[in-house]
Amino acid sequence: MLVENQTIGKLLKQQCDKNAENKAIGWIEAGEVKSLTFKDYLNQIQIISSAIVKIGLNPGDKLAILGQTSKDWHFMDMATMLARGCVVPVYPSYLPKEVDYIYSHSESSFIVVDSEKQLEKIISLIPQWRQVKAVVSLCDMPEEILKKIRNLVPYYTLKELRQIGADELKTQPDFFEEMLSKQTPNEIASIIYTSGTTGEPKGAVISQKALTSMLYNVEKTINGALNSQDKSLVFLPLSHVLGRCDSLLPLIFGWQAVYAESMEKLLENIQLVKPTIMISVPRVFEKIYAKIMDQVSKGNPLEKQIFKLAVERAQQYYKKIDQDLSPSAQELLEYKLAEKVVFEKIYQKFGGKIRYFVSGGAPLSHEIINFLKYANLTILEGYGLTETIAPCCLNPLSKQITGTVGRPLGDVQVKFAEDGEILIKTTAMFQEYYKNEQATKEALSDGWFHTGDIGEFTPQGFLKITDRKKDLIITSGGKNVAPQKIENMAKAYPHISHFIVIGEKRNYLTALVGIEKERFLDLLEELDLPASCSVQDLANHPRVQDLLESEITELNKDLAQFENIKKFKILPIELTTENFLTPSLKIKRKLVAEQYKETIEALYQ
Repeated sequence: MLVENQTIGKLLKQQCDKNAENKAIGWIEAGEVKSLTFKDYLNQIQIISSAIVKIGLNPGDKLAILGQTSKDWHFMDMATMLARGCVVPVYPSYLPKEVDYIYSHSESSFIVVDSEKQLEKIISLIPQWRQVKAVVSLCDMPEEILKKIRNLVPYYTLKELRQIGADELKTQPDFFEEMLSKQTPNEIASIIYTSGTTGEPKGAVISQKALTSMLYNVEKTINGALNSQDKSLVFLPLSHVLGRCDSLLPLIFGWQAVYAESMEKLLENIQLVKPTIMISVPRVFEKIYAKIMDQVSKGNPLEKQIFKLAVERAQQYYKKIDQDLSPSAQELLEYKLAEKVVFEKIYQKFGGKIRYFVSGGAPLSHEIINFLKYANLTILEGYGLTETIAPCCLNPLSKQITGTVGRPLGDVQVKFAEDGEILIKTTAMFQEYYKNEQATKEALSDGWFHTGDIGEFTPQGFLKITDRKKDLIITSGGKNVAPQKIENMAKAYPHISHFIVIGEKRNYLTALVGIEKERFLDLLEELDLPASCSVQDLANHPRVQDLLESEITELNKDLAQFENIKKFKILPIELTTENFLTPSLKIKRKLVAEQYKETIEALYQ
């Protein structure tokens, strides 16, 4: 079938016809991995799809999903798209006013919640949602909360939907085939809202054709290297475009996607599931790297020396490999010994089966990429945006160039504006920003999407992102500074969790530093601080300030003189999605700058 004629429903049918008895979807229950075959997976989606049509979902209706990543979130997603509805993902960390904005702006008529906490958020909003047809819960709710909602709107649990759907399919056995015959590539599959680092979220309108084109672009580039024998562990928010992409990859590769219990149980789940491929964001790799470095720092002098030697031998070995040179027999022997003694233990922490990590959403430190490579953990850095439905560039499986996001996928074309802004054209592209004609005109020109990122191609044809256009700093001396590069390097140091470079129209650069208590736990006794101490206690401690100053001094050694950080201030709170991080874990720079305006001014006095 031609790519132009594809829809998500048709892709699902093809995969189920080809791999009916293969494992498709997995989840963790009571410490065990449970699974459904593609045949049973399709049956579940048909049941839920027929049920939501029965309770009033018409073609083009929008259904919002507010909940954590789970197999049931994915089932609702697939069932809605099969029923020719439009899915509107909502971040579970959003406050009621943010949920209200997205639900109202998108003109959704159904909303799905996954917990009592999420249902509580919307109860007071429902009376003002005139178009709401029904609320669906993925779990059973306490009677006291149901009393608050019963008279407001029709309410169903997923369990009830499954019963309704099963009864419907008895009378309409051809439901699935009828839906497939009516689906068209130009139907709207989803409206995905950006997480809003610079203002109100914008809703990227995604067609069925664009969604399937993204999957085909990935398949074409992978060229058979990944297949139905692989297994992924899905844990990123499905409300984020990268997590959503991850959840849909079984439709093209036929592999099993296992849903993690939570981000908190990620390392435990990796050990249990033993995935061969994992898609993640830099923040997760940064946390894992920090934990490994913390364990090393707690080792005895001999263990520390062995670790240091292992890293040095790995660096020598990969320096040759990366230059397409053959390591000497001695270098190979020394690396194999380092691998056996040190790096194999790190590899096993990830289940012992990993073939590839894929990292996207933000730049990842060279140091972290290289370190994990020493442990045979290959990270494929990629690039994409909500508007390109996640991946539009990826480092090749055969050769990765650290510091780049690889080469364009499939039909993706890349060119640069005069100021270096990256422009992209592909069939895997959003149509418009929903009800925002002005923003659409600014972003799309003759089919080319203006990404807002600055970049260039390396001589080998790999795309390198140098910064966000809006984030570029021009000092009072006229120097152009790319803050992301500096911030990325800083986060590789053991006690720096977040780093925000300041310096627009200033005569030198400063930084606001975010820390996390967990990175200082082994130092609390030495600092004479109780286990109950706060981030503010740490931030104000002279020894912590000295420690951060020494790390920033080391950072400055690898920077040009005009990029040096002259002064810094440790923030008194941990940065989270509750304050200054977007749901995709990016810093809300403008908000931070406003909140800490006086602190910043003090750094320039």
